[in-house]
Amino acid sequence: MLLAPMNKSIIALIIVIAVVIVVLIITYRLGKKQQAKREAQQETIDAMKQTMSMLIIDKKKLRIKDSGLPQQVIDQTPWYLRRNKVPVVKAKVGPKILLLIAENDIYDEIPLKKEIKATVSGLYITDIRGIRGPIEKPVKKKNFFQKLMGEK
Repeated sequence: MLLAPMNKSIIALIIVIAVVIVVLIITYRLGKKQQAKREAQQETIDAMKQTMSMLIIDKKKLRIKDSGLPQQVIDQTPWYLRRNKVPVVKAKVGPKILLLIAENDIYDEIPLKKEIKATVSGLYITDIRGIRGPIEKPVKKKNFFQKLMGEK
């Protein structure tokens, strides 16, 4: 018994749907692997964290090659991330001046020329608190759509 001949557009649609399903499955599995890696890294960061008081001298977003970080840190970064800009903070911790990398979420909140208590894991600033009172949150700029709609 023969099946009725299928239209070419239906066959093409079935192939496209199959390809999309395969791509979604691959993306899901890769996402799970990346999430597991991130959780392992977060555990390491949490195990190594310590609280320091520091005076923030300067902060900039620089390419990792131009940041002034140790050569070992630059060598350990993957080649595809070397052109990305990282939030670099120059701070005085005790008698030493250190270059640290801040999390993107915290970078905008770090005040210049003020003393803060920061949670640091290696060269990575993960959390900040003010020593003398709370830290002022910067005012977020409205994007074009918010200005157009008159939202707060």
